[in-house]
Amino acid sequence: MTNLDIWLLAIGLAMDCFAVSIASGIIMKRIRLRPMLSMAFAFGFFQALMPLLGWIGASSFSHLIEDWDHWIAFAILAFLGGRMVCESFKDEECRHEFDPTNLKVLLTLAVATSIDALAVGISFAFLGTYSFSTILPPIGIIGLVSFVLSLAGLMFGICFGHGLARKLRAELWGGIILIAIGTKILIEHLFFS
Repeated sequence: MTNLDIWLLAIGLAMDCFAVSIASGIIMKRIRLRPMLSMAFAFGFFQALMPLLGWIGASSFSHLIEDWDHWIAFAILAFLGGRMVCESFKDEECRHEFDPTNLKVLLTLAVATSIDALAVGISFAFLGTYSFSTILPPIGIIGLVSFVLSLAGLMFGICFGHGLARKLRAELWGGIILIAIGTKILIEHLFFS
């Protein structure tokens, strides 16, 4: 695997984080450095951790992970997205807004958007990456790219979604985006792998 392949792989894996970050930025409405850095760090950390875990577990658990990773990601993202869509239709005084800065929500999103990276770790093992020192550069690049694209997505959502959030029903669209990402993961694994 060349360096260009690794960078392209990292960008591809980080696109889910980017999309979720845009939706989260629209909901956040203003720049808040600590929650933004926390979200970007969580996305970057889990995008780097999952390939490492996939690589470590490839010898004994690869058949289980490959068979179910897309279903797990779809279920988590569809559940969160469905909740957001349902909340968007409630009356303003009855609504419990989706809070991307809530630690439980943040960790769930970070794990859900990175589950497909487990398969990447498994493929690293099958491509002959046998030592820990060989796996560190690719997972470092994946984590860094995910961190940067998550921050960019948050800034984009905050800067361009603030005035439109009420008109566009940001929570509804954020939920639709999460469901779409889960569906994309499922379709890719069922029909194109």
